[in-house]
Amino acid sequence: MRAVHTLPLSHEEVFEGKAGRHVPYHRMYGKQYCVPALTVYTKTEMQELCAAAEAIDAIYCKVMRFVQRYLPDSFLIQQLGLHPALLPVVRQEMVTGGITRQDWIIGETGLKCIENNTDTPTGIPEAAALESTLIELAAGAGLSSPSVAMDECIRACFCMWLEAYAQQGLQGPITFTSFGEHLEDRTNTEYLMQRCREAGFDVRYAPLEELEIIPGDALYHAGHKINLLYRLYPLEYLVDDRDEKTGVDIGVALLELVKEGRLGLMNPGQHVLMQSKGFMATIWSLYERNEQTPEYCGFRLFQDEELEMISRYLLPTYFEAGPFELQSVPYVAKSYWGREGRGTELFEGNRELLPTEGKDEDEDEELMAYYHQQPKIYQELAPMQEVRIETEEGPYRGYLLTGVFVIGGCFAGVLPRIGEKVTGDMAYYCAASVMDREQEEKK
Repeated sequence: MRAVHTLPLSHEEVFEGKAGRHVPYHRMYGKQYCVPALTVYTKTEMQELCAAAEAIDAIYCKVMRFVQRYLPDSFLIQQLGLHPALLPVVRQEMVTGGITRQDWIIGETGLKCIENNTDTPTGIPEAAALESTLIELAAGAGLSSPSVAMDECIRACFCMWLEAYAQQGLQGPITFTSFGEHLEDRTNTEYLMQRCREAGFDVRYAPLEELEIIPGDALYHAGHKINLLYRLYPLEYLVDDRDEKTGVDIGVALLELVKEGRLGLMNPGQHVLMQSKGFMATIWSLYERNEQTPEYCGFRLFQDEELEMISRYLLPTYFEAGPFELQSVPYVAKSYWGREGRGTELFEGNRELLPTEGKDEDEDEELMAYYHQQPKIYQELAPMQEVRIETEEGPYRGYLLTGVFVIGGCFAGVLPRIGEKVTGDMAYYCAASVMDREQEEKK
């Protein structure tokens, strides 16, 4: 069972001050989200996790370029589930490296990356700011923060994007947008904005609902033309957005501006390729067919070291369940655009293993239908490590999912969440910490 260091303080004592200002949504949906405790990792684990996350990020980026250059539109639509209106934007090649968060299981089979949030990851203030505050409260416990480089990684990533967009003629203030009334999204967005302001960039915040688009001209906020946009809003939602008053297809009009080079997005549009869970099945398919790629494109896609990384850290993932059902191997069915555990089911053969967290009876039926009616990929089930934490409702025994931020291609921080076997939006955040060597040896 994973070690946890519990702070000798109540939730209110921890979050009534600086900690609560970092993450004002420390309670969500009427229950505790952040717990006054620390998930403890060993130095050896964290070192391997850091190297593995960067290696997997590089593989994702390499396969993204392969998909952009060599695979037909029909593959992007059918196997990746992309809306046709997204195709010109996702094929635009931008510098690789962005703000991403991989999800890892650390269990009896070692480290396994089960998915990658490459379009609009959240949890940024928790890792970048709250974590260090909680570790300060645990002074003397021999624990350190694994996310200390996150702010610098954020600034370097935006600097990389701005240099690339400047070469395309896109300059000016960066407008940061999210739903203004959604506290979690706005806090995440404004955290990134503040890091950019510290780096000397001109920045503005604009609630998503206040943006105005003139098709064929530009995107505006309060009369200001927007050339550069950080948006905490998924492209797979945006593409279907329509103004009910004017009848304008907002999403399509915005994507047209991107296609024409009038608007620069951050994360860039190409990231939605990797956001599709069909991308995981694509990586595994290319891995299994690596010796055949020279016949298709003239070169061997993966080198031996990359094949080793895929074999060690990724899981068999397919576009159909057959390979697992034939061998009675437990597997996970995941909707292409599933988020927060929605659209995810666990199976052994044809038998569903358990009711999942994503099937909460209080969930909106239309929302659940949106996720469960999507195409699915099928991934081998990796056992999760159990964790016991103290919550306001009493002891809770759950399962650890370790989020790892990779920003601009570099390991940046860690986001541990403790929930059910399918980690949903009701999971607890229990900040990461690394045990000092001296403490590790005493254990």
